[in-house]
Amino acid sequence: MTLGDRERMRDFYDVLGDGEWSRLENTPRGRVAFEVHRHFLEPFIASGDHVLEIGAGPGRFTIELARLGATIDVTDFSSVQLDLNRQHLEGSDAENSVTSRELLDICDTSRYADSTYDVVLAFGGPLSYSFEQSEEAFAGLLRITKPGGFAVASVMSWLGSWRHFLPAALLDAQDVGEDAFDLMLTTGDLRYSQTAHVCQMFRARDISNLVMKCGGELVAMSASNWASLNAPEVLEQLEGDPDRWARFLTHELAACAEPGALDGGTHILFAAKVDSVE
Repeated sequence: MTLGDRERMRDFYDVLGDGEWSRLENTPRGRVAFEVHRHFLEPFIASGDHVLEIGAGPGRFTIELARLGATIDVTDFSSVQLDLNRQHLEGSDAENSVTSRELLDICDTSRYADSTYDVVLAFGGPLSYSFEQSEEAFAGLLRITKPGGFAVASVMSWLGSWRHFLPAALLDAQDVGEDAFDLMLTTGDLRYSQTAHVCQMFRARDISNLVMKCGGELVAMSASNWASLNAPEVLEQLEGDPDRWARFLTHELAACAEPGALDGGTHILFAAKVDSVE
């Protein structure tokens, strides 16, 4: 990843601003994605845990971490997003759980000592912006996690995103040319694309290999989303009936965790455990 790549990604989130907050509430798909991420996170957070949140953005999951009883060091590579995190939490009970806020690139966690945190959380896809440094970046997350603790993350899904965004992808192929588009589909690297959101997309097997190479133990994976990727009008009807909506979410959460569904959403969530000292 070059300095230009970093600046391009930082600019993207600076310009996106509070759109990063609203993307998980403005559409039925976004609201389901929030529920999938929230339920995936809960088993790995215990009251009193010290958590490093990387790519915290405006604070959706900072609030969830606080609700679960964690104390949180909030980081992001965008100063705009850090300011929004402060604004969204200001005056709330969740703000009392935040112990620091600072700029951080996921590719360089050298400022933190080994085994500092009970949990390191990187939701929102920070690892997808590490490109060639993904192994180094994830190894860094495991290094600063205490033995017996967890690194929990989400990345952009290669196959699920291709399926969901196929019309836009085909338009992109016309712009960049078929050879560049073939490279994008072969590598998952959106630097071959004309999209403003440049990232590295992953397959579920890429995540398994990454965790193994870095010395972690993969303990859970999930897609986000599955049935809720399409038919927003149907989802809106379901939301209008609380009982049916609750039942749908239960089935959707279970479907997202099925091995055959892991590559089927726009994101892949995973948790890796750091081996305890014998």
